[in-house]
Amino acid sequence: MVNDDGFMSRMRAVLDEPGTGPTLRRFFVNTIFDSTFVILGILIASAFSSEPNLRLVIVTITTSSVALGISTGISVFEAETMEQAIKMKDMERAMLTSLEDTHISKVSRLTIILISAVNFTAPIIAGAITLAPFLLVGSEDIRTAAYVSLALAIAILFVVGAVMGRAGERNPLAQGARMAVAGIGAFIVCYWIESLL
Repeated sequence: MVNDDGFMSRMRAVLDEPGTGPTLRRFFVNTIFDSTFVILGILIASAFSSEPNLRLVIVTITTSSVALGISTGISVFEAETMEQAIKMKDMERAMLTSLEDTHISKVSRLTIILISAVNFTAPIIAGAITLAPFLLVGSEDIRTAAYVSLALAIAILFVVGAVMGRAGERNPLAQGARMAVAGIGAFIVCYWIESLL
């Protein structure tokens, strides 16, 4: 129980840090956008192909989402480890004492883990949402599932854009629409490229 209280205390300290919220938001938004655009490419190459294969669509979206999650999770972990190390050294110089194994250092480590975990889950969320129509429809109508998945991918971009707009005190609907239009534009360009190959 004491450990749980200590963990919750450190978690509150992490969330109270002025830089944590913006960092979490920035990484999550960037990663979910990247993931959704990758999924749009996968849909074009597999689900919208002349001979769509359900297993190929499911495996490609799943493995790509997991790979993106691992890649971004690790890269953010390494980047945040470096940033937190620099921050700790600056604090130690200012305080003229070592902060190793203190509450501050534990909060620092928890910050790294939290930001990395959030970044890891972003592609998984995008993948799970866009994969759902294929799991529900099965091999009966892959093309319909592909259109539903495409609509869900555009909806993800719209929602995340709207959240960005609201956080930045801009028009959420306009910001969401901009992101959705970018997604539709990317889909059209990639679909055109696929048709040429």
